[in-house]
Amino acid sequence: MSEASAPQPAHPLRQILIDLAVMSVVGLFLGLIGPFGTIAMPVVGRILSWLAFAYVGYAIYRPMGVVVEWAARRLALPAAGLWVAAVIVATLPMTVAVQIITSLPGPVRWPGIDVITGTYFSVLVIGGAVTLLFNLLKPGQGSPAAAPVVPAYAPPIAPIAASEPPAPPPPPPTNPLLDQLPAELGSAIIALEMEDHYVRIHTALGSALVLMRLRDAMAQVGDLEGMQVHRSWWVARAAVEDVLRDGRNVRLRLARGIEAPVARAKVAELRDARWI
Repeated sequence: MSEASAPQPAHPLRQILIDLAVMSVVGLFLGLIGPFGTIAMPVVGRILSWLAFAYVGYAIYRPMGVVVEWAARRLALPAAGLWVAAVIVATLPMTVAVQIITSLPGPVRWPGIDVITGTYFSVLVIGGAVTLLFNLLKPGQGSPAAAPVVPAYAPPIAPIAASEPPAPPPPPPTNPLLDQLPAELGSAIIALEMEDHYVRIHTALGSALVLMRLRDAMAQVGDLEGMQVHRSWWVARAAVEDVLRDGRNVRLRLARGIEAPVARAKVAELRDARWI
């Protein structure tokens, strides 16, 4: 019997081709409307110029995304601020590229500082807008669902004799922890928080206090993946939306704006588990 084959990750060339297709649409659109005074150019030359700006801009701005993702993950810096800084820096070589492209086919013309400054801010507006567009088109923070794994071989199912009725389906599994919650709180547990002799059970829809110990509550979460990150907190991994740092203090931002503190002794464990 052959083992089930694992799903293969998408080839990086596929994403590059998708990005270039988007940049082609952006360049064509800007070439048609002719912003920043380019409307005076002949339409064919204008479209070709904006397509060249789009492709060169992609080659300059795209690597900045790798730097932003690395700094946000390894240095725990805010991604929004990193993107602003990246666009400001990438606009410098892009301004030079724009000046070279607009000088073709003749020699490169280098105007005065006032013109260069104006070109820089025009490029900054376009580069910032396109960068924002790409971030809006990115998938959400949650990881995409894995494709179902289809076994290469499945054993034949023995036919059921006509005289034997099919067995009834097994009853749905019960969760003693959820049985103690009001029905309106749903079943998506995101965190457990110890409060004196009670445990506050946080779900995606709200929270409720239950009289029990935290360790007993953790034993009843079933197969839900999570970790005790503090002596008073247990957190479901799927509920973590961001990691907040204040000096040596680390907090996990969960769904519904909940923030769970992380004990310093747990930071290395969370890092090894790729939570942070």
